[in-house]
This record gives sequence, structure tokens and C-alpha cells, in this order.
Amino acid sequence: MKTVIIGGVAGGATAAARLRRLDEGASITIYERSGFISYANCGLPYYIGGEIADDGELTLQTPSSFKERFNVDVYVRHEVTAIDAAAREVEVRDLATGRSFKDCYDKLIIATGAKPALFGIEGADTRGVFTLRTVEDTLAIKQFIVQNKPRTAIIAGGGYIGIELAENLVRAGIAVTILQRPDRLLQPLDYDMACLVAAKVRQAGAEVVFSASVKAFESRPQGGVLCRLADGSARPCDMAVAALGVQPDSALAAAAGLKTGIKGAICVDEHMRTSSPDIYAVGDAVQVTNFVTGGDALISLAGPANKQGRIAADNICGIPSRYEGSQGSSVIKVFDMTVATTGINSKTARDAGIDCDSVVLSPLSHAGYYPGARPMTMKVLFERGTFRLLGAQIVGGEGVDKRIDVLATAIRAGMKGTELTGLDLAYAPPYSSAKDPVNMAGYMIENIAGGLVKQFGWQDIAALSADDGAFLLDTRTPAEYAAGHVAGFVNIPLDELRSRMGELPADKRVYVMCHSGLRSYLACRILSQRGFDCCNFSGGYAFARAVLAGGGMPAALFECGMERS
Repeated sequence: MKTVIIGGVAGGATAAARLRRLDEGASITIYERSGFISYANCGLPYYIGGEIADDGELTLQTPSSFKERFNVDVYVRHEVTAIDAAAREVEVRDLATGRSFKDCYDKLIIATGAKPALFGIEGADTRGVFTLRTVEDTLAIKQFIVQNKPRTAIIAGGGYIGIELAENLVRAGIAVTILQRPDRLLQPLDYDMACLVAAKVRQAGAEVVFSASVKAFESRPQGGVLCRLADGSARPCDMAVAALGVQPDSALAAAAGLKTGIKGAICVDEHMRTSSPDIYAVGDAVQVTNFVTGGDALISLAGPANKQGRIAADNICGIPSRYEGSQGSSVIKVFDMTVATTGINSKTARDAGIDCDSVVLSPLSHAGYYPGARPMTMKVLFERGTFRLLGAQIVGGEGVDKRIDVLATAIRAGMKGTELTGLDLAYAPPYSSAKDPVNMAGYMIENIAGGLVKQFGWQDIAALSADDGAFLLDTRTPAEYAAGHVAGFVNIPLDELRSRMGELPADKRVYVMCHSGLRSYLACRILSQRGFDCCNFSGGYAFARAVLAGGGMPAALFECGMERS
């Protein structure tokens, strides 16, 4: 059995290693267009910023080490230019010599990955303009910085690569501006959670501009780059990076007549087999099933690519492995903040016709009495009525990654949000609280399911301020209230509420707010048992303030000592 693999980064290298473990006698060949194999895409920005000092650390294997360990023939700087499915042949060009030749296969795995999406931007080849996808891209950016010592940089795009690169350029002493066409950074996040990220990026010293669409790059006569925007304005900089996202690198498959789907991605079945029975495809080039919605999706992440490579190898060797879909679990470092997601966000739920609700909480990373506890903001999404878990987003510091992994596992297991209360999670003061944040999210969903509490969100505040049928109540302390509050909310501290019931109108619905949502929940329980119709503010004042700081709420809604931006 001879298997040829096109692409040797994540999915391709994993497939090759798995094939060898299953079949010592198989002939396995990898053709990789770049000069490197088995490299860590996600680590590339950190070499630019100096966090990773040795460029050798970016590659997990070399062609020679892969040959020694796995007896796989690896050819770098060899580009497969055509696939003949009927003849079971590929045409290959040696990029060093220009020589072309053909190679035959019994089974073929396409692992061509994704390429930077430029969306028709002109001048992307201008000197000082870069993309970041390969080790060569990384080395070119690093060399440019060392040789030219740029003082300013523009990053077009605020996704994972754009944010990571912004951090590392700031680390290198460069003033960074992120130009983002959508209204938020990190599109997998809901808008309110993305506001927390934007606030952090700005606090760290980078400028963030939304609704800014780059149309062209051009050289400046005095040196550097000029970024021309769709609104007619222009911004100068010393260097620029187009980090607008990626699209499947699937032209080779399409030319071979393989079935394609979203944005030209290669269609595969659950065994990673394409429309040609002897050709498999894995990684960022393929269309997958969204595990939560069941619909088609493009999810470009290293974890799924590696799993798919293993599954393709299994099936080639007669093991009927299945890929059950991607749920987009991811984590990213944003300066000293950690941002993590799993499952779907609110927009994806709406687009899929799913009636989505959520809870927002701000627990500490571990027991508050143990030194070093840091708050995190968690948003857990679930389906109304069924309470099926749909997704989660967490922004914070220590402990974010382990909570998102618990929630990702719960989603994969098909758990309901109400079942999070029963998870038996490890506890010691340096690591967690006796009621872990994941358990707390479950308790909140359980309260909603049991009718013990109703919620309202930051999107509702503006309308409530003008609603004569609403009474707005802030249950924080007088000092907290004086330091800043939402306009129209009356301050009655929680501990005084029972003795001041007469100040609340019995004929109006009471909308209750506190700092994080706990005291307002307690207030709602007191009020509801005394006949009041009341709603608890999801996330609390601190969450509303963070949305404001990220640009999501008008400053006019806030009064007193509120810092406005």
C-alpha cells in the first residue's frame, strides 16, 4: 500500500505518523510546498515578539528526523500541481530546480490547509506588507523588524492571528493599530464578551478601530506603507500585516473534480473520504459538521486537523474511525488575559434557528481568601426549553482554560446546563472554590429552569430607562453607587431592602442590579416572595461597565464616577 500525502503540517504529519504506527510495511510519502514540516502555526507570532527565542523551536520535526523516526519520505519545497484521480497519480514540481515529475498512489491524503484571505485587497505584495501563515512568513517579518526597526504597524484584522501578532509587536516596542471591519474582535465571541477583549487590547497600548475596511496597500515615497480604507481615508505606517482570516486552500482538489462546499472547502464524509473513494482530505481545507448545530461549517483549528489526520489514516488501514464534528474549542492569550470559547455563539444559534439564552457570571479563579485570585467573566449559552448546552465564552486569567475544557466536555457529552450542578470537580483553595465556577453556572441555569429568577441584559437598559412600568433598583452599597452607576437606577442596598420595602412601587416590575449579579439575585428572591414582579441583571454592573469600556454602550447611560471611553 502506497499513500501520498499533500501537505506536512498538522493533519498531514499526524496522518503519516499514524499510518506508520498501523502499517510498518506501507510506503508513505509527504510533499510539502513550504520549506518546513510539522510546524506550530499557533506559535509563529511568539517568535516575532521574542517569547520564543529560537526559530528551531517552531518545528516539531524535520524531514530527516521524520524519516529516522517514522521511515516516511518527506520532500519539502515540492508542490503538487495536479491530481489525476482516475490514474491515481499526482504531478509534483520541485520548487528548487523547477523539475516536474509524476508519482503514483494507492491512497491519497490532501492536507493543503488554508491560505490567507485577502478579499481583493490591492497591493498585498507591497514591500513592508506581510501575511502570517508559514514559518517563512514569520522569518520574513522578524528579519524586516530587525533590519528596518519599524516604529508603527497596522494589522488588518482582529482575529486570532491579528490579536496574537498585535501583542507580540507591542512587546517588540512597535506602536500597533488594529483595523477591524466587523464590530468586534475575535468573531467567535458574542459582542459583549468581545468588548472585554477590546478594552484589554486598548489598555495594553494598541489602538483598535472598528468598521475600518482596508482596500489597498501602497508604498509611500518617504518609505513605509499607506493603508487606504473603504471610507476614503488613509493611514500611514512603517509595516502592515494582512490578518483578515483564512480560506480553504482547495484549488488542487477542485481542479481534480472533487466535490467542494462552503468557500470551496473540500467535502468529506465522516471517515474523511472525499467524493473520490481513494482520496481523503483533512485539516483546514475541509468542510466539517458543526457538532452543536449539525450544519456544515469551516473551523480552522489545529486540534481538529490532528484528529482528522489520525481518522483518515485509521480508515486507510481498515479501522472504521469516524469524525463526529467540530465544536470550535479554542483559547488565546491576549496580553495578560486569557480568552477561551467552545461551541457556538448567540449569532450562530440564531442563524441555526436555535432559541438561545445565556447566563453571565464573574467568579474568582480560586478561593477568594487564598492570595492571587483573579476574576473571570463567563458566558454560558443554552437552548431555551431543553436547556441543552450550546456554547461558552470565558475571559479572565488563571483558570480560564480548565473551565472551558470542562464545558467543552459537557457539550460533547450532550449535557444540559442544569446538569452542570452535579459535576464533581476538584477543589483546593489555590485552584478553585468549593462551588466551582462551572457548578455556579449550572446553579444559575437551574434557577432559570425552575422559575426562581428572570433576567434582563445590558441591551435592555436604554429602553427600560424610558419605561414608565419599570422600577430600576441598584442593590450595591452607597459607596459603590456613588463611584458610578447606570442612570435611572435607585440605590437601596441589599442589606437594607427588607426594611425599605415601602419605597418600591408594587404596581411596577422591578429590575435589579448589583456589581456581579449575586446580590441582585438575592434581592430578587426577597422581592418575588413578597409579591413583586422582578428581573435580575445578567452579569452585573461590572459587566455593563466593561461593555461600555469596549465601546458597546453609550456613556450617557452612566453617571457619577464612571470612567468613559
